[in-house]
Amino acid sequence: LFRKIMSNRILDVVDLKTYFQDESTGGIIKACDGVNLQMNEGEIVGLVGESGCGKSTIGRTIIGLEPPFSGKIIYKGTDILLESRSNRSKVRRNIQYIFQDPYAALSPRQTVWMSIEEAIIINGEKNKKAIESRVKELLISVGLDHYISDSYPRELSGGQRQRVCIARALATNPKVLICDEPASSLDVSIRAQIMNLFLKLRDDLGMSLLLISHDLSSVRQAAKTVYVMYLGKIVESGFSENVYANPLNPYTQSLLSAVPDKNPNVERSRKKILLSGDVPSPMNPPSGCRFRTRCFAAKEICQEVPPLQQITADHNVLCHFAGATHIEKN
Repeated sequence: LFRKIMSNRILDVVDLKTYFQDESTGGIIKACDGVNLQMNEGEIVGLVGESGCGKSTIGRTIIGLEPPFSGKIIYKGTDILLESRSNRSKVRRNIQYIFQDPYAALSPRQTVWMSIEEAIIINGEKNKKAIESRVKELLISVGLDHYISDSYPRELSGGQRQRVCIARALATNPKVLICDEPASSLDVSIRAQIMNLFLKLRDDLGMSLLLISHDLSSVRQAAKTVYVMYLGKIVESGFSENVYANPLNPYTQSLLSAVPDKNPNVERSRKKILLSGDVPSPMNPPSGCRFRTRCFAAKEICQEVPPLQQITADHNVLCHFAGATHIEKN
């Protein structure tokens, strides 16, 4: 099984660190601090955590919008960061990004047709008939009617704008799609349609998707593998079914306790884990375990850096007490 997974590997993020300097204080913000993440071909991977934990920074670093401090970003065996600038841009055409706010991601001065056409031309296509055919094909692939091609972003609904962004991202025939909170600003019904569209892209095109979200229920629906992030660190990872059924890190337990159960009887009797205090600053994170200042299971040993424990072949946890019976769900 291990050999099969390795042969299908499409993206490896190895010990990635992305730091920013705060202009007002001169301090260093460790937004992404030693992250490891893997994706296989045709797989949807979820990256979850509360706002400000560094999820979006990982995605933006992978596609080159943010410069990394150190680490490796390996696409199909090639470390993108070691390539020349021209080769790096060629490789990154295989990795596209869908932004959280589709309205801000689209130019208000370009029609739907112009936005998608521009991406196709940048990708090297010059034949007008081929461009026209490709634009129509992309609109159909994301479930949009051809009549909206002359519309401007302000004339579209939120769901339509997000589909346009997806169509534009598909113009380069990418192998990897990084989706940054792609449905957070949409209505629940539209959100489900967008998630179903991602599943269709995976099934029809064999595309790999990194789904960045704070909505654990949507990630559970789509992702095969999930990574849980807190304050710049991955604290738990594994197959979604294992992580959701048996969360071993206290932070993962607290996140899942906040997700409503569809059964009202279960929801009424279910106890939630309420975390104390605020999220620490990534400029000055706690020593040892970064979650210890808010953790209900914290002990003195938590002032030391916790080890990454491999509980099973596909379930890793960053915690001193991973799986220990004394981690109680309050």
